[in-house]
Amino acid sequence: MKTLDFIHLNESAANNVVSALQQLLADYQVFYTNLRGFHWNIKGHGFFVLHSKFEELYDDAAEKVDELAERILMLGGTPVNKFSEYLKVARVKEVSDVSCGDDALKNILDTYSQFIAEERKLLSLASEAGDEATVALMSDYLKEQEKLVWMLIAYSSCDCKKS
Repeated sequence: MKTLDFIHLNESAANNVVSALQQLLADYQVFYTNLRGFHWNIKGHGFFVLHSKFEELYDDAAEKVDELAERILMLGGTPVNKFSEYLKVARVKEVSDVSCGDDALKNILDTYSQFIAEERKLLSLASEAGDEATVALMSDYLKEQEKLVWMLIAYSSCDCKKS
């Protein structure tokens, strides 16, 4: 028995969605590791705020990794689970030795920009496949991430100086 037999999705279309989900999974795994590094190594004025925020972000990334892997399984795929394989395909690049809050935030914002573009494409692909569950998942991610980007930009901007 296959899950696809019961959820009424075309196997070929579902395979296309699985491929896109595998890409996103690889990117999230690398991002998760980057966030752990930011959390461990952050220094300076924003330490207390950023240390906590980075923990919140990597917890969220870990949850998304699980959701993506489970969605791949539901669509008949097998999620990749080797970091060496993630690194071969991930568009998000590993970073290390980042201890400056501004550098970490720039990396995080750039990564969310990548995710948002990737998730919009995946949302469209899933919609064409009639895969409303993946559409809903991507819509939820986009809603959350657009707000987070706005908040991170607000945090990073210092327009408080009087002229």
